[in-house]
Amino acid sequence: MDAATTITWARREAGLTLRALAARAGTSHATIAAYEAGRKVPNADTLQRIVSAAGFDLSPSLTRSAAPADDGARGRELIEALELAALFPSRPRRHLDRPRFPAA
Repeated sequence: MDAATTITWARREAGLTLRALAARAGTSHATIAAYEAGRKVPNADTLQRIVSAAGFDLSPSLTRSAAPADDGARGRELIEALELAALFPSRPRRHLDRPRFPAA
């Protein structure tokens, strides 16, 4: 999510007007409007201050991306996944194996 979308979302979720958010963040409503429109991009500290003024916290979420493997690790990973998949049946059995009891 970019800064403009983040600020707009936080402001709307908090139920604040541009002027109310600007007053809480210690800036002008014109500046908030420019950030939301994407005409200006706030630095990280300013973005945190604005989002905090709306009652939210910016928490970065880092995820590992698939790095290109030059040593064949991805190929080995695929082979291991396929070997694991082969251990499971591809289709469920029509009849479950269960003990048969004589009719009483």
